[in-house]
Amino acid sequence: MSEPSSEGEAEESEPEETETESEGTEDSEAEEAEDDLGEYDGERNSAGERHGRGKAQLPNGDTYDGEYEHSLRNGQGTYRFKNGASYIGQYLQNKKHGHGVFFYPDGSKYEGSWVNDQRHGYGEYTYPNGDTYAGEWFNNDRHGQGTYVYKDTGSKYVGGWVNGNQEGEAELIHLNHRYRGKFLNGNPVGQGKYVFDIGCEQHGEYIQSAEDKGEEEEEEEPLLPAVLKWKATEITKLTLWTPSVKKTPSPSEASPAAAEAAAAAAAAGEAVEETGGAVEGEETMPANGVTDETADGRDDEPSHEVSSEVFSPEKHAEEEDEGGRGEEENKEAQEDQGTANLEDKEDESQEAE
Repeated sequence: MSEPSSEGEAEESEPEETETESEGTEDSEAEEAEDDLGEYDGERNSAGERHGRGKAQLPNGDTYDGEYEHSLRNGQGTYRFKNGASYIGQYLQNKKHGHGVFFYPDGSKYEGSWVNDQRHGYGEYTYPNGDTYAGEWFNNDRHGQGTYVYKDTGSKYVGGWVNGNQEGEAELIHLNHRYRGKFLNGNPVGQGKYVFDIGCEQHGEYIQSAEDKGEEEEEEEPLLPAVLKWKATEITKLTLWTPSVKKTPSPSEASPAAAEAAAAAAAAGEAVEETGGAVEGEETMPANGVTDETADGRDDEPSHEVSSEVFSPEKHAEEEDEGGRGEEENKEAQEDQGTANLEDKEDESQEAE
């Protein structure tokens, strides 16, 4: 991973908000205290006051088309400035009050809540450079919670604001990483952390460099803006879960315990083979110790043993053949014995005659 401090410097190099609206434009609406000021075409009350729906052409070149109450703009209306700006929204006694949209001559726009001619409450502001702010306002300043989006970089600040400045708990989100911490006067301060999309977090804090502290201690030198440096204290990497594949160990990778078990099983097999060799015609197989490697990794304990006596179809057939031949030989011997007895009896009868 790259040098942590470079990330902090990248945060500080983010472009600052540039609000280039024409200050006071929305406050330059002409007063219509006198009925004879400008031209008016619309409804009036019994006292001759502008009251109801009407259109006015003001002496300074501005125009108003909307509702009046006792000669004051009150209700829904549209005010157009001669410099190209315009306001479409609600009025209360000649003041923008309620919901409205203000189009500034430099191309910026505010849509949201107004109180006594001030941006106050929730509103969305689009700046001339394409940046946007959506959040809370107080007396024309960003104040409270809000989100500022930088059009050129795609980064955005989500968090607290105080009197138009980034201040309080917030998150500064970039294309492939984000910073979470506290801000003061638009700069990160104190402890915080960088969260990277590759799966790691870098914890640390912003501190003032020693060089800057030394300069500020000198009374003769003018106070310079504090330069904050990022100091990393801990890096935490998130390990992604991956399924494990059970692999049967090869003889060379087998554990010493398994090797000893195999040797013991082989020795037992040899002993069975020696004892079985004394019986003629009997076939035997050495016993094998079969190990079952469980999920706990206990590969040194055999789970079961295979019997040394194995059924053999060929051996069984040979035993049946031998039994059949024995029965036939016994039968033939009995027949021969019977024939011999008959012959002896015949000889005995002949001698008696």
